[in-house]
Amino acid sequence: MQAPQARWYVIQVADICKILTGEIGYQDSGADIAYTLRSRGINIVTPSASPQVSLHEGWCFSDTEEGILSAVNGGATHLWANTIVFESHPLQQSSKLEPIASDIYVVGQPPRLVESFDDKLFLNDKLRELSGYTLPRSWSISTSDDLEEFASSTEKFPVVGKPVRGRGSHGVKVCYNPSQLKQHLETLLQESPLVLVEEYLAGAEATITVMPPTPKRPEYWSMVPVVRFNHVGGIAPYNGTVAVTANSRIVNDVEMQDPAYGKIMDECVEVARLTGATAPIRVDVRRFSAGSEFALFDINMKPNMTGPGRPGRENQASLTAMAATALGWDYGTLLEEILASAQSLASFRAYRSPF
Repeated sequence: MQAPQARWYVIQVADICKILTGEIGYQDSGADIAYTLRSRGINIVTPSASPQVSLHEGWCFSDTEEGILSAVNGGATHLWANTIVFESHPLQQSSKLEPIASDIYVVGQPPRLVESFDDKLFLNDKLRELSGYTLPRSWSISTSDDLEEFASSTEKFPVVGKPVRGRGSHGVKVCYNPSQLKQHLETLLQESPLVLVEEYLAGAEATITVMPPTPKRPEYWSMVPVVRFNHVGGIAPYNGTVAVTANSRIVNDVEMQDPAYGKIMDECVEVARLTGATAPIRVDVRRFSAGSEFALFDINMKPNMTGPGRPGRENQASLTAMAATALGWDYGTLLEEILASAQSLASFRAYRSPF
């Protein structure tokens, strides 16, 4: 008798416990991913034999060498790297994973890609060098700079001060005068030796998810933009504070007739193609002023991936999950589409920057 066909994917959903703000990191979305895929018939390896649906804990292995090996030894064939990776991450460096690097598959961005392009200053400067990308004016500030002089010589306010590397809206603030700017830069420079100041984009904001190639669709492509509104202090609030479903909506068909949307979507696709992204990226864009063209102002290599899968999480759709509904995809379908982009750990490790 022939065995019934079954989805054979086994996922390890990595997580980090802390992020810069000291809050719990990606365990919530890790649990959403694991629970939803399991509910769709995909085999899931979890550190807890029976994780509770109401809790974030127990669904995700830690993204340490020990945690990853534990998942592999438990039968995982695919690792969903729902975490921030970097050059020294065990997914890149662990010698114990080397013998099975061609047999294990990873969903996520290569560590070397993130190491380079999670640096907003580095990526934005490269895009400016290439031309063809619309960006706000910006300045980099280091601990050796004279903050008083920089702030007082800034010609036009408001401006935005933010970390070179950051998550969500942490450290992002609109400054309306030299005093505010100097004070905010002093705060940021306590966390990082280099920070970014950008021209404030006063128009409407949107976010655009670009999907990576898969066997079924072997090119990069953009989802429909999601408009952001109800900003706090000129900045879209962190989704842990205000659910994005409460301050975001999909761009409608009439709005999509504005050529500014098509232009910026094409630019976002080119960013993904240029960097060689192997997982979804999310690009935040904003108009210079009402009715103007859009500019790219934040390129996220690890977009939030929460979704309405577990009971009680109905309002926890991420911006990418919201955009997916315009395609008729529910959260589970989105995850399966992303899963199809998995690459072998060997090719993941072989990534080289185009610069």
